Amino acid sequence: MKGDAAYSTGGSRQKQEGKLWDSMKTTGFILGTGLLLFAAFRNSVTWHLQKFWGASGDFWQAQWEKVLHLLGGNEWAIFFLGTAVVPSLVYWCFNGLLMVVDVTGKPNFITRYRIQLGKNDPVDPAKLRQAVHTVLLNQAFISLPMMMLMLPIMKWRGQPCSEELPTFHWFLLELSIFILVEEILFYYSHRLVHHPLLYKRIHKKHHEWTAPVGVVSLYAHPVEHVFSNMLPLLVGPIILGSHVASIMVWLCLAILATSISHCGYHLPFLPSPEFHDFHHLKFNQCYGVLGVLDRLHGTDTLFKQTKAYERHVILLSLTPLTATIPDSPKRAK
Repeated sequence: MKGDAAYSTGGSRQKQEGKLWDSMKTTGFILGTGLLLFAAFRNSVTWHLQKFWGASGDFWQAQWEKVLHLLGGNEWAIFFLGTAVVPSLVYWCFNGLLMVVDVTGKPNFITRYRIQLGKNDPVDPAKLRQAVHTVLLNQAFISLPMMMLMLPIMKWRGQPCSEELPTFHWFLLELSIFILVEEILFYYSHRLVHHPLLYKRIHKKHHEWTAPVGVVSLYAHPVEHVFSNMLPLLVGPIILGSHVASIMVWLCLAILATSISHCGYHLPFLPSPEFHDFHHLKFNQCYGVLGVLDRLHGTDTLFKQTKAYERHVILLSLTPLTATIPDSPKRAK
């Protein structure tokens, strides 16, 4: 009996070891296959990007040289065009279209994606005109002078208007650093202006819009416009001594991103504006751009408990998320 028991125990142990070894082999096979596929995919994507950049890089270089020739190599004109004119055109073209929708409440295929249902439907024209007036003042008397002051700094750091454009790989590295710097500076400057001593005097102006619209992205007190809107975008390029072309693309991307986050519509295939829209609704949540520092400091805990958090994804269908993930019905008092 003892021998049978010992044999049974030994056989059981061998079976367990065999299962463990089979599991290890299966795991190794899956991981190895996954790593090979990932490496192949990465190399393929890199190859395609390099091929695309090689094919288009010469084209963009030629266009850049035409711009330099057209402006006679005047660095002030080149820098003004790249950092002030082009980003401003992007801002007003995008937000101009949104303002038509905000004021008219049409077309329905856009308004049906409204985040805060029943708000700004349509927007108050007088309130919107005030916002436009403030934005124009901020751009003319703060943004433009700051850009002109930036040129001597950039010339001290490098050659911002050089004839040779940066490489694609270097621009991607720059872009990642720009985003990181903006997240840090915007988060902490934003939290600072929410301090009771500063909120009433400075930041309350921006929060007049509890349901924001696109143009409100630059609707701010002059002090806030300098420290929260402008500096977080400019410090990265200054640190890296970036080319004016890199700065232009970065500013245009940042302007589109902040306009989308304020637009009030969760549109298909665009970044989700739910995070910042919730900040305008509740004031003391969601201070950052990416949400990384909010998670670190716990300033998104309330947001995570809401339906807005469930809707904070890129919409990949034509059905509004307010229809598929509606807010919970309010409790009767």
